[in-house]
Amino acid sequence: MSDQTPGIAITGASGRMGQMLIAQVMASDRMRLVAAIERPGHDWLGQDVGEAMGGAAIGVSVTDDAAAAFSGADAVIDFTAPAATVAFSEMAAEAGCVHVIGTTGMSEDEIAQLSPAAEKTVIVRAGNMSLGVNLLTQLTRRVAAALDADYDIEVIEAHHNQKVDAPSGTALMLGEAAAAGRGVSLKEVSDRGRDGITGARRRGDIGFSAIRGGDIVGEHDVMFAAAGERIILRHVASDRTVFARGALKAALWGQGRAPGHYDMLDVLGMSDGS
Repeated sequence: MSDQTPGIAITGASGRMGQMLIAQVMASDRMRLVAAIERPGHDWLGQDVGEAMGGAAIGVSVTDDAAAAFSGADAVIDFTAPAATVAFSEMAAEAGCVHVIGTTGMSEDEIAQLSPAAEKTVIVRAGNMSLGVNLLTQLTRRVAAALDADYDIEVIEAHHNQKVDAPSGTALMLGEAAAAGRGVSLKEVSDRGRDGITGARRRGDIGFSAIRGGDIVGEHDVMFAAAGERIILRHVASDRTVFARGALKAALWGQGRAPGHYDMLDVLGMSDGS
């Protein structure tokens, strides 16, 4: 760990979230950018990341040597792809970096592969880093606990047309919260594919609907529908900076913490154990 403000490494530097994170780190007086990582063969490799983003040079060149980059960082913020995130977790653990993971679309097996790293360093992983969504998660769990299976639960999410995974990580996080509220396993009650003659909805299932279009940043509704009434909990993100700010908050929160696998509810002091 550095004696100065924490040094931050950003993976997937050229991506939409990567560039947002870099801009937020550069605007902060509580941390400093020490590394920008991209995949081998990327056009940005060797360029100053500030210039690659269309601005002034900032003295940090884009590299594909993640292990070396992590060795000089205090935290890694990672919004990439599942396989890359698993590999980065091993490197971050070896370097003793806090690993903040905003990657979505991770399978249960890929999440399980993070466990060895979490024994060595702090991992903060969340399907969504925003304060509002994490409040929505808590509300979803409580409402699901209060209502029986006469209320069908449907998670409806909308994102931009370039998003590659569905349901979104946030939708699955909300589904997990609803299942936890009802004391069931989401795997057993998830209804994620409807096409053709599907038959009537099974009582107690938690359904997912995904919308993709335009430049939608992120919209999530959790609908509890029964005969004669519906309860809808909703969160709308209109600016991606909410995710970047949450990720930076997590990177700072993780400094000096005991190794383990945490989420944003821990960061925000909203977990069951808080």
